[in-house]
Amino acid sequence: MAHSLVPPLRRESDILPSALSVLESVFGLRGFRGAQEEIVRHVTGGGHCLVLMPTGGGKSLCYQLPALLREGCGIVVSPLIALMRDQVAGLTEAGVRAAVLNSTLSVAEASAVEQQLLAGELDLLYVAPERLLTPRCLALLARAKLALFAIDEAHCVSQWGHDFRPEYIGLSVIAERFPEVPRIALTATADDLTRREIAERLGLADAPRFVASFDRPNIRYEIVEKQNAPRQLEAFVAERHAGDAGIVYCLSRAKVEETASALSRAGIPALPYHAGLPAELRAKNQDRFINEDGVVIVATIAFGMGIDKPDVRFVAHLDLPKSIEAYYQETGRAGRDGKPADAWMAYGLSDIVQQRRMIDESTGSDAFKRVSLAKLDALVGLAETAGCRRARLLGYFGETPHAAACGNCDNCLSPPTLWDGSVVAQKLLSCAYRTGQRFGAAHLIDVLLGHATERVAQFRHDTLSVFGIGKELNEKQWRAVVRQLVALGHLRPDSEAFGALTLTDSSRDVLTGRTAVMLREQAARARRTRRDRARRGAATLPSGAPGPAGSPDLIGRLRAWRSEVARSRGVPAYVVLHDATIDGIAAACPTTLAALREIPGIGDKKLEHYGADLLALVKAADGD
Repeated sequence: MAHSLVPPLRRESDILPSALSVLESVFGLRGFRGAQEEIVRHVTGGGHCLVLMPTGGGKSLCYQLPALLREGCGIVVSPLIALMRDQVAGLTEAGVRAAVLNSTLSVAEASAVEQQLLAGELDLLYVAPERLLTPRCLALLARAKLALFAIDEAHCVSQWGHDFRPEYIGLSVIAERFPEVPRIALTATADDLTRREIAERLGLADAPRFVASFDRPNIRYEIVEKQNAPRQLEAFVAERHAGDAGIVYCLSRAKVEETASALSRAGIPALPYHAGLPAELRAKNQDRFINEDGVVIVATIAFGMGIDKPDVRFVAHLDLPKSIEAYYQETGRAGRDGKPADAWMAYGLSDIVQQRRMIDESTGSDAFKRVSLAKLDALVGLAETAGCRRARLLGYFGETPHAAACGNCDNCLSPPTLWDGSVVAQKLLSCAYRTGQRFGAAHLIDVLLGHATERVAQFRHDTLSVFGIGKELNEKQWRAVVRQLVALGHLRPDSEAFGALTLTDSSRDVLTGRTAVMLREQAARARRTRRDRARRGAATLPSGAPGPAGSPDLIGRLRAWRSEVARSRGVPAYVVLHDATIDGIAAACPTTLAALREIPGIGDKKLEHYGADLLALVKAADGD
């Protein structure tokens, strides 16, 4: 067998007891979560499957355990070096024989890994897709005893997915060359169209699909109207997340660097990350984010996939993502430890114009553009909804929420009011029509408010009947109306005319009064602080999430010890112990190895390596 702790499996009834034994001895966990048990049983028994499970839901165990339970080595296809490195470090800490095969290895190092594979000395081998598809690697795998193939981040195989990667298409060769080896494809985000393409390309059309709940109840969703986005972000971090680790997403490299600099000037430790930076600086900044506490990384969307840092307390967006899948994937990098976290986004009309322009100017087919526009419309609908954001998010993935209101999103906490905006909608549409459908929001609002600007005078728009008819609203309110009419489909930004607002087929019914327009007015939101976040308590957390921690002094000592160990071993701090495990130790204050072994996250190897040190820290804190 692949792992010395696992007894031979003679029949299916042996699988679950063996799986539970390895789960506890290797990973320090007492039981499965959700569909993990069914998936592990299915794959260990030789079955193929597609797994959709949210970030932090325990996807890795769904292939790591079967790889340990089955004979041979599990091959994990992973798109990012960071993911491979961190997962292998964590597995090695737990006593699992794991290795990577990617471009970071020298020829001699790669050859040594290959020999380990052929000699049956590996439990898990992480391989980049482009490496796996080489004739040399395929020939190597054909000579090895294989337990399974796990295709992680499987949405990358789909052109309809939010992170399509051409090299993933070639992974269809796995089903062709190794049809008898179990295949498990895993992703945290995929709508029905993406799921179908994953199944088709990876030969899983007839395989079962395990779809876990997409709900992340510990994450608070908040979308605010973009006014002065940099200042809004600074206030959000300073008031609610001072000293916390976080990720800020921007669309352009220039904006990444500007935002990181602005946060740094405001006293917030922030680092940039984008493809235009030197590779050494990118690696240095990523390592600081992973290994140090309280670092904020400002990045393009290329950052974060596969990084297991569990204590990211917030994810912020300064630009609109391109789809709900992308938004969900990126926000899912917050709160992987199950503790309260925030997903915050500043959003405005310019975001819609920018995304539509990118779609229109892309080289994709007409079908691709239609799907992309539909995905953008769904995301704009999420941003503009007056209802529960979580319910809207789950509904997109085909999941019916347990309740109409989640109690942990901005709309549930500060419900917006709806008002009949039919008349103001008619005024705006009339203004767009009478000015020739050639102007953007700023000019239309100037006309409606009766502002005699140079541009208004240039085009003689001060002579139109719509000039000055909108003084019942101020500029900010008109911008909200424009944005909502675009979201409702009654106005369309013309990407070829620099965001000029044009009428749509539905505009006529609004203008004639056949279609009423209800608009949202966001309630004033009270400022929330770190103390408010702490008061959320367990009420917003899922069942089984980490509970109250113990002595702050002991937690501080444990984290300081963890940092020293991590530095000496050259691994991220969370690879040594997760925050949840530290909280468990501080809450239980174990005095014996047996009691320490009962803390979730303490397996046999970690007990052997760190048990004496941890008990000494508990004893020292108790004696002070």
